[in-house]
Amino acid sequence: MQCPHCHRQVSARVKNCSSCGGHIPDGQYLLEDAGIIETALSTATAKQSAAVRNEASPPVAKLWERFTAFVFDTMVLFGVFAVVDAWIFMRWGTVEGMALNLTTASLLLAWTCNAVLLFLYGWLLEASFGATLGKALVGIRVVKTGPRSALAAAAIRNAMRIVDGAGVYLLGAMVAGCSPCRQRLGDLCAGTAVVEEEFSTPRKALALVLWIAVLAGAVWQVPRICSRDNAQAHSRYFNRVVVQVGRTENSAYFRVARLRFDVGLVSDTPSPARL
Repeated sequence: MQCPHCHRQVSARVKNCSSCGGHIPDGQYLLEDAGIIETALSTATAKQSAAVRNEASPPVAKLWERFTAFVFDTMVLFGVFAVVDAWIFMRWGTVEGMALNLTTASLLLAWTCNAVLLFLYGWLLEASFGATLGKALVGIRVVKTGPRSALAAAAIRNAMRIVDGAGVYLLGAMVAGCSPCRQRLGDLCAGTAVVEEEFSTPRKALALVLWIAVLAGAVWQVPRICSRDNAQAHSRYFNRVVVQVGRTENSAYFRVARLRFDVGLVSDTPSPARL
């Protein structure tokens, strides 16, 4: 592998060049392998260096590994969103009998909080540890391939989820599938890549415990929040009811504007016998 500053050969996976002291990004070898940056080594030396790099450096993460990590992260985020949204809906919505009315203010606040939590979850964990809970469970991590700091690279990478997430991440998957290092748009803009890395057993165990704790906490806390009377005086702004969720004796319904969807409920009470 070459130092991007003085172009001298250095050992794989080093942090700083021994000759000039310049910092070497974690994913420098990925760019060289893909031919994205040129090297000054001779052909024979380049082949020898590539062989050493393949043995010492982790391979690029496969798309199915990234998808599995995405599913794990989505589940834990869904638990967090459920707790936050339940508190917001019960506080800024209105309860009328067996119906919960969601106002414009409650929906806007819930959407904003969910977007902020999604960004902070990926940004802080990837910048600090290189992996979210889902990535740690699967065994992949995010590495830098550019000169940006870890905080800046992780921030750009997660902010670009707005674009990569189009079509349930169809756009991000298509770009990653065509990229030599399987980088989505967020990775290309931030100067990052996702590689395979075997985390230690204690780290995986900690990630699994935290993952289970968040989901179990959500299952335990959401009913408690919904059972409380958290309603407060509503502002005259954004107080229009947009969504209504409720139930009748024989069905549950979900209403958005003028559209209403009813789901029949099966009663366990036997009907009286006819004489």
